Amino acid sequence: MIKYFKKECKDILMLLKNIPALIFTLFVVAVIAMNLLANKSINLPWNWLALDCGIIVSWIAFLTNDIIVKHFGPKAATKITIVVIIINLGICLLFFVASKIPGVWGESFVEGSEDLINNALNKTFGGTWYVVFGSAIAFLIAAIVNNFTNYSIGLLFKKDKDSFKVFAFRSYISTALGQFVDNLCFALIVSHVFFGWTIIQCITCSLTGMILELLFEIVFSPIGYRITKKWQEENVGKLYFDYRGDKK
Repeated sequence: MIKYFKKECKDILMLLKNIPALIFTLFVVAVIAMNLLANKSINLPWNWLALDCGIIVSWIAFLTNDIIVKHFGPKAATKITIVVIIINLGICLLFFVASKIPGVWGESFVEGSEDLINNALNKTFGGTWYVVFGSAIAFLIAAIVNNFTNYSIGLLFKKDKDSFKVFAFRSYISTALGQFVDNLCFALIVSHVFFGWTIIQCITCSLTGMILELLFEIVFSPIGYRITKKWQEENVGKLYFDYRGDKK
């Protein structure tokens, strides 16, 4: 077990050295931002529907995952996802510590409401344990679904496997499924249990969030495709593939 763990850690370190920093950074920032923005709900005219502001950045996490899957494979993408989740949990811990440090937020200086606003901001950034871990579990499950669905669909295409049409097809389907799983798992683990959402709200939120996030993916997928083509042309990840003994 220890030998296997050391081998996997070495594999992850080699992978991190070969993934371009910009994509990895976008992935990390997107996961941190979507969890923080999830604290703000969106006002909607229908009581059966519930959405939060996390949807405006969560698509970035799935798009970067699709890029990594296309070039490095689903196992590598899943390993990177685990690293990103660990980083996010570490940042959440730092936010929690910061929320407990005595002090005043700049936005709390409203006469007569300083304590109320300051406590609200501390709770927003400090987070709640079940929200943090519920989000981590939901995203890990969704990422695994997204990564292996994306890869499996890609295996169906022998011709034009590197075309934009194939990239878009596998990305749209895997993203839609992954986003739905992410939204539904989080809604069932957190919103239903702790906030009293109905099952209908959980499902409709998951479906609507999936559609909105998929639209973002459709708009920005050409950028993701160009990145994968550039990686191929520049032979990105050669050291990792040589280390693994894989042919790219």
